[in-house]
Amino acid sequence: MRPWIVWATGLLAYIVAVLDRTTLGVSGLEAGDRFTASPGVLSSFVVLQIVVYAGAQVPAGLLLDRFGSKALIVSGAAVMAAGQLTLAFTESLPTAIAARAVVGLGDAVTFISVLRLVPHWFRPNQVPLVTQLTGICGQLGQVLSAVPFLALLAGEGWTTAYLSVVALGVVSIALTLAVVRNTPNGHVADPPSTSISEVWTGVKTVWLRPGTRLGFFTHMGTQFSVTVFALMWGLPYLTVAQGLSVHVAGSLLTLSVVAAIVAGIVIGIFTGRRPHRRSRLVLAIIASNAAVWTVVLALPTAAPLWLLIVLVVVISVGGPGSMVGFDFARTFNPSATLGTAQGMVNMGGFLASLLVMQAMGLVIGAVGGYSFESFRLAWTVQYAIWTLATIGILITRRKARRQLQEERNLLEGFDAHPPEPAAAR
Repeated sequence: MRPWIVWATGLLAYIVAVLDRTTLGVSGLEAGDRFTASPGVLSSFVVLQIVVYAGAQVPAGLLLDRFGSKALIVSGAAVMAAGQLTLAFTESLPTAIAARAVVGLGDAVTFISVLRLVPHWFRPNQVPLVTQLTGICGQLGQVLSAVPFLALLAGEGWTTAYLSVVALGVVSIALTLAVVRNTPNGHVADPPSTSISEVWTGVKTVWLRPGTRLGFFTHMGTQFSVTVFALMWGLPYLTVAQGLSVHVAGSLLTLSVVAAIVAGIVIGIFTGRRPHRRSRLVLAIIASNAAVWTVVLALPTAAPLWLLIVLVVVISVGGPGSMVGFDFARTFNPSATLGTAQGMVNMGGFLASLLVMQAMGLVIGAVGGYSFESFRLAWTVQYAIWTLATIGILITRRKARRQLQEERNLLEGFDAHPPEPAAAR
């Protein structure tokens, strides 16, 4: 029972992190009015947060390998609470942008730190499923932003809504301090002190492992579409371009979380039982995302509600699909560098997300503002990322398979010709 309690406490911290991450997405129109920001500036507002998040992944992974999960979860929650507290009271655009960057910094260390707890506390055959549950249950933070946070924003105003998020962050800090331990014996062994050059060499070694890059491109191709939708452009797209009410749009964002939870359980069981079919599953998810967006964007007018439901459900599978990337990292990296590898994988989807998010803001601004046609054109930038990720997966998958085969041949050769005992020489 203790492993589940430790994991659930870490999961709460991740749920709050997702809430922090997505609050601006559901309050985007209010933020535009509060800070007098155009669509392009507003997208930059969020993009900076993602830039900080993505850029901090490798340093976060190195810190995680050295200090363990508990210290980084607490530090990340404290940093995010400080950023949201600033955002609650400021009406200055530069200050608000800086506050979102701070939120991105705290967010950067949280997910991989919670994920690092899983192999320490659970049996190997449980790890794929619990990893999936970590990712998909964490998205309950999106439900919190789409329902109670949005209700507070509409009823009580900006400051009260953001202060409620800060309060949840403080609760998660207290629970993490009281409950979470890095391992069942309470700590992880500290790695030896290394120079900057040795750290850089270690980072290059992790990146050059084909399995790490396979995880990177997996995360890139599957995660960005639903992230951009939930984090920035989904609610404006559904309300302005598709003509839905805020209530219906919020319900669709909630449906996204439910779909991700169901899909994550299925994917976790599938990848645990058929690990050699993981890349095929990832390619199928990417293809389905591209196909459903093609159908929606091909329509000359607003899509029917049933098709928008299909769109939300299909792209939501990309969230748990991206978790397969962390499974690749775990398969091809030793425990001592797993945090660094997971940080590199996590960069993939968020790097793609920030590029798409920024490009969409520029397209919408260039076309003339929020409209059906501007959103229709803006969403087409996704195809470039799907193409790049698919090519990357196909190339690195072949290299990873070759590496596994070489290692298998080496082990078979060792078993067939074991070294002679010293006494026989």
